[in-house]
Amino acid sequence: MTENPSQTLLEAMLHPVRMQIMLALAGSQGMTALQIAERLEGVPQATLYRHINRLAKAGLLLVAKERPVRGTVEKVYTLNNAVQTDLGQEAFAAASKTDHLKYFTAFAMTLIDEFSRYLNNTPVVDLAADGVGYHQIALFMSDEELQAFALALNQALMPYIQAADAPGRRKRIFSTILMPDVSGKES
Repeated sequence: MTENPSQTLLEAMLHPVRMQIMLALAGSQGMTALQIAERLEGVPQATLYRHINRLAKAGLLLVAKERPVRGTVEKVYTLNNAVQTDLGQEAFAAASKTDHLKYFTAFAMTLIDEFSRYLNNTPVVDLAADGVGYHQIALFMSDEELQAFALALNQALMPYIQAADAPGRRKRIFSTILMPDVSGKES
């Protein structure tokens, strides 16, 4: 059985620590392993380096520059956005139910970890002031309305996705999950 390159990339991406590494790099001009380690408190150094190497080997991270530091070479890593956009829907469509459950579990665990770190590292938690929210709402939409909704949401998000890190801006994590309700009957 030949290995699907998109499936291999998804496997590399969808691990809680590797997702944290990619989130840390998102919107940055690049970071060294030491800078990434400062953002990912609690991840042992050997574990961090192993996951950075796995992401780089998969082509998800690029080495933007190398500089000599005390007899070794320090690498500055950036996200390889070209590879990530190539994953597309085909890789997800080719995944098995078991794979999807594994990917979703990694995604959910990353959300839990991010929220836990927010709660544990914020001296005074003020969800409203910090713009934190988590909600579940039911939307009744036809397939055509769902497509229109997805397009409108993507268009609304695009200016913010393309915005770079700058003074006065704070990185915020926006996560979405959309699925049909299978608990009841369809209208």
